Amino acid sequence: MSRKQSKALLFENTIMLYVLVLSSYILSFITIPYQTRILGPDYFGRVSFALAFMGYFQLIIDFGFMLSATEDVAKHQGNKKELSRIVSSIGIIKIIFATVLFLILLSICTTVPRFQEDKLLYIFTYLSVATASLLPDFLYRGLEKMRIITIRTILIRLFFILMLFAFLKDERDYYMVPLFSFLGNVGAILGIYLHIKNALGLTFERVDLRYLIQTVKKSSIFFYSRIATTAYTVTNTFILGLINAAGSQVVGLYSSADRLVTTAKSGFSPIADSLYPYMVKNRDFKLVRKVLLFIMPPVILGTLIVWIYANDFCALLFGNEFRDAGHILRALLPIVILTPMIYLLGFPVLSPMGLSKHANLSVIVSSVFHISGLLILLALGKLDILLLCYLTVLTECIILVYRVVVIRINKKLLK
Repeated sequence: MSRKQSKALLFENTIMLYVLVLSSYILSFITIPYQTRILGPDYFGRVSFALAFMGYFQLIIDFGFMLSATEDVAKHQGNKKELSRIVSSIGIIKIIFATVLFLILLSICTTVPRFQEDKLLYIFTYLSVATASLLPDFLYRGLEKMRIITIRTILIRLFFILMLFAFLKDERDYYMVPLFSFLGNVGAILGIYLHIKNALGLTFERVDLRYLIQTVKKSSIFFYSRIATTAYTVTNTFILGLINAAGSQVVGLYSSADRLVTTAKSGFSPIADSLYPYMVKNRDFKLVRKVLLFIMPPVILGTLIVWIYANDFCALLFGNEFRDAGHILRALLPIVILTPMIYLLGFPVLSPMGLSKHANLSVIVSSVFHISGLLILLALGKLDILLLCYLTVLTECIILVYRVVVIRINKKLLK
């Protein structure tokens, strides 16, 4: 492939990434307000708690294959036999993991009182998470065919919206939220694997046990990094649901505010994702500074406006029952200001400097801090929703400070 063709492919994949993020914004702002108004804080909290709990299961099923397998696919783009072995081995491993975890979930739902009441919700949520994990996105990322992932994801989300509006009419139908997601994923799996066979020419390959073990070992380092990345994002919602007597309602308020912050954060990822390969090739560190100087003023101004009208904003978006989520949103909003700096000073800057390991270490260190802080506050009986928010903001600050310090210590590498 010529350099011109490579640039054209890079441009197309970047555009597809922005389309994916934009569609996520639009469709989220359609579905989340509808869910919150129909379900209310209590049942919306139940759904959010189930998603947070399943986050741990998804972490194990994914096992870092999105990173390790994408790299393997990129190295063997022209070798259909090896690509078939990669897809087959990861599919087998994920099915084994998913089956074992499903049996564990059934055991929890039948023996632990906290989970017995909403057993159907947890089962559907698990099936939704497990089927999403079985989608071979790593293959299309490694082949640089982001168009397929984008179209598939948008179709799943459209199906989810249509089913939600058609059938979610009462708070007692809350289990339908993960059910429709599960059904959409099943349809996507059938379509994707037909495409893999007919369009890509890949088939199921028998792989021996040694190959499966090697695949797991190769991905284990990425798995540990993913544990650190999701440790506090998933744990916050999960802990809130466990420690509060009115757990579901509190989780509902927190989740609604957190969704807004997470949505804002995801808006910066295409910038970092697009800059990353460019920076590796060109080491244009001045460009990163220019990008930050360009985007930070509107980010700060927008965050300030939302902070002032946080209560009204939550009531308008989620319904009047969620007005009290405004003070939670205010406590979390500093994360939105920190995120562009965290993202751009991560892999886009540290990798060209030869310090990519510190991008992972910064997350691991901050996660250890966050979990330690949670345990201390729990032991002291002082953990409440606002302290949890402040702890989360401080955790993000540690990521940024770590990266800034590493860059300053090694500033000679910027030349």
